[in-house]
Amino acid sequence: MSVFTRSRAGKVFGGIAVAGASALILAGCAGGGGGESTSEPSEPMDELTLKVGTALPQTGNLAFLGPPEEAGVAYAASQINEVSEETGLTIDVVYGDSGDTDNKAYETEIPRLLGEDVSAIIGAASSGVSLQFIDQVTGAGVIQFSPANTSDAFTTYDDNGLYFRTAPSDVLQGEVLGNLIAEDGNQTLGMIVLNDSYGTGLAKYVTEAFEAAGGEVVAAPTYNTGDTSFDAQISEVLAADPDAIALITFEEITTILPSLFGQFPADKMYFVDGNLSNFGDEFPEGSLTGSKGTLPGLTIDSIADFTGGLDEFVAAEGMDPLEEYSYAAESFDAVVLLALASLAAGSTDASAIAEKLIEVSGGSGDGEKCSNYAECADIIVGGGVADYDGISGPITFDEVGDPTEASIGIYEYGDDNTYAAYAG
Repeated sequence: MSVFTRSRAGKVFGGIAVAGASALILAGCAGGGGGESTSEPSEPMDELTLKVGTALPQTGNLAFLGPPEEAGVAYAASQINEVSEETGLTIDVVYGDSGDTDNKAYETEIPRLLGEDVSAIIGAASSGVSLQFIDQVTGAGVIQFSPANTSDAFTTYDDNGLYFRTAPSDVLQGEVLGNLIAEDGNQTLGMIVLNDSYGTGLAKYVTEAFEAAGGEVVAAPTYNTGDTSFDAQISEVLAADPDAIALITFEEITTILPSLFGQFPADKMYFVDGNLSNFGDEFPEGSLTGSKGTLPGLTIDSIADFTGGLDEFVAAEGMDPLEEYSYAAESFDAVVLLALASLAAGSTDASAIAEKLIEVSGGSGDGEKCSNYAECADIIVGGGVADYDGISGPITFDEVGDPTEASIGIYEYGDDNTYAAYAG
């Protein structure tokens, strides 16, 4: 796939936009297939039991992301434990709820997880929620690893070298979305924006990209987590008569949309990762036809082997079938990377694992490419250096725990109010 620098970012090719930021080249490369184990490690190392916790949204305004993220974690753990006799490493997962900044589930869940003596906590999905407990986690000497945080605030955050994420910064998604809206021929843009680090940060980068392309943002009212009425924001945006509307929200979208139906054309509405959902019969047929949205990661269609295997795993475990797959791959990769780093360090100490996370992601540049846990673990057990290319992409952490390679998928809604990769 072609690679474009910042000035040309946002071009759409079969549902994947390739974005560049600063000196980074972000390529829409293929991920690690279906995540199935294809080889088994040889000689075991010292036995390790790695305990990780999850603080993912079981409740709150991102609760629709909880099932795919937790399923991704469980699927990875099952594959790691399948080869534990060969590697010497077993993983134990303690599940917890992050909630949101309204119900504040994290206030009791994070102390509970830390009390379980975990080496790492996977979560939260929401950047705003992660910022509520990052000091508590990293201050306790525990790794915080998010599969879905996209706020640029984490790039420069003082986290003691203990924060990592498999989702790219919103510098990228904002650039892709802003350029997409402009390329669709829109000259003016209205936005409804969640007032937290995710919402305002993403809105900033959408604005910069759209204005750089010659457009004008004519209204961008915000709302707060826990708000239940959005009449004022909707009225302000509609009064500005924009060509397009970008909805930078979480689950509040289900309350906002009915007020826009009939007042604004669906094919001029744009979604983001925080609200891109398969709504189905939640809304009348055809309500969203032509609407588009962005989601960090390779397109769902391109990782069908992985999602198929995940569906089989979920069914075998007696879990409810998944309706969404957002950030499932990133959650899967987070667990695999933590396990590989622990194996490489020969330790479950969080600081030792953190020191190896860049290495096993390929950030040190001297590892052997591998695409599943068993294959990578075999390299490590054999005395080599593994470079894991994940389901969500190559990942490759930089010195602050941000992935230096990533893709932004672009999707379009059909008549059934579900989304598929945008054909361009």
